[in-house]
Formats: sequence, structure tokens, C-alpha cells
Amino acid sequence: MTVIVICGATATGKSELALLLAEAMGGEIVNADSMQLYKGMDIGTAKLSLQERRGIPHHLLDILEVNQEASVAQYQIDARNTIDQLLALNKPVIVVGGTGLYIKAILDDLDFPDTDPVLREKIAKQAEELGQDLMHQRLARLDPAAAAAIPKENSRRVVRALEVIELTGLPYTANLPRVGSSRYPEAKQFGLFMERSSLASRIDARVEKMWEKGLVDEVKGLISHGLLEARTAQAGLGYAQVIKFARGQLSEAEAKEETKRATRKYARRQETWFSRDERITWIKGSSGPQLLEEIISSIIGLG
Repeated sequence: MTVIVICGATATGKSELALLLAEAMGGEIVNADSMQLYKGMDIGTAKLSLQERRGIPHHLLDILEVNQEASVAQYQIDARNTIDQLLALNKPVIVVGGTGLYIKAILDDLDFPDTDPVLREKIAKQAEELGQDLMHQRLARLDPAAAAAIPKENSRRVVRALEVIELTGLPYTANLPRVGSSRYPEAKQFGLFMERSSLASRIDARVEKMWEKGLVDEVKGLISHGLLEARTAQAGLGYAQVIKFARGQLSEAEAKEETKRATRKYARRQETWFSRDERITWIKGSSGPQLLEEIISSIIGLG
């Protein structure tokens, strides 16, 4: 048995393909979406409900409270332990998600820089006081390459980069995880892609559906459960915008439109990230079951 990875930008049909593949192969699914680790973050992450999972076991969903910080280093440990246990049981493993670093952490031997909670908290407080523009300018002075790769809106990553720089005395990019030998050399990676205009339409429709399903109420409920106590979960797409709406910083219509824009921008970054990995076989994403079944047949044929 081996590991099959289904990756690509948001809204390209990864979850449905993974389900069909797991059904066809008798496999189980391992989540590689950083926001789907959180309990209660369902609508805004397009997390499949228990009914929608169609009896297929899903691993690494709902393992964190919203007031906890997600860690790629801890995810690497948890995901590999889960995968190794499934492989030992002769179960096919389908990894699915759009968080590129999480997928890379599973497949490749990466070492992550240490963290200092006290130092990180100090820098995080500075970020709250000074604002994202000034913090990003500081990063640009210390490490232009990191500033070019990390958008200023991603305050958590900006803080992390500044923390690593202060801890090591080296540019953040000098401390980025390096790829060594592959943990699962026989793994097969498949990326879903769509035409940019089609993907944008699907993203907009998805955001509209999230609002219809009650994203605003979901976020307000999570706020009462500690969503604002940690930085990772509250930065999720849709969640950050609804928080601004709840604080009166945006109208609801503005929050919805900003979510659409931010999600389209995120999808472009996902495409850039995954395009660098030459091991990925690209296939055109679609919600059409016939096309997905043809894809499954080709994947099984590669085995």
C-alpha cells in the first residue's frame, strides 16, 4: 500500500475526488487542511459533515479547540503516525487538502526552527500595537525574500518570521525547512486545477453558500468559545472577515466581498506553491462524477 495525495487550490473538488477514491480503493482519508483541524470551524472551511463523508473514516479533523495554536511541526508528527498505522493495516491512505506546507511536512524530511513562546508573544504584542504595515516593513528590512513571500495580511506568519530571525540571528529564509529524503518515496501526488475564471466563479458561489448556511452565526458562536484567544483560527478565510463585521469594522456585505477577494488571492498562492513540486501530476478539477471516476481509474491504474 502507498500514500496518494490530492492537492490543489480551494474549491477545485478535492474532497469529492478523495471520497470517490477512498470508496473505490477501500481507503481512509487524512486531512491536510490547517483550518479543518479546528472543532466547530465547519461552514467556513467547507468541512464535510459526517453524512457527507459517506462512512469513509477521516483522520485529523476536529482535533484542536479554536483557542489553540496549530503547529505544522505537531501536525507532521500526528499525520505520519496516523499514516503509518493505516499502512500497517494495509489500508490505502488518501491525503487531501490545500495547505501546501502540511503536505510537504508529511512527505519530506523537514526540520523546523525552534520557537520561544515568550519572544513570540512579545513580537505579537508589537504587531497589535504597530499594525501589519509597520511589522511587514520591519520584515522587509531584515529579510526581503521572506517579506516578498509572506503577505502583510498574514500577521501570524510575519510574527513567526521575525521570531525566527531574532532567535537565530539569520534571515528567516535561511531557516526555512529544507527538503531531504522523502518519507514516503512511493507516494503519488495529484493536483486539481481549473481555469482561473471558472475557479473564481466557484469560489464566489462557495462563499455565498457559506453565508446561506450560517457562517456569521458559526463565527459568533466560536467567539464565545475562545476564537479570539489565539491567532491561528481567527485568521481563517471568512472567519477574519466576519470578526471584522462583528466588531463593526465592515458591513456584512463588505465582509462577504472581502472573503471572496481573499479566497481568490489565496487560491493563486496555492497554485504557485504546488506548481513548484514536479512530483505532482495535474488533472483538471470538476464536480462531474463521470470525470472524477475516470480520474480514479487512472490513479488506480498507476498502482
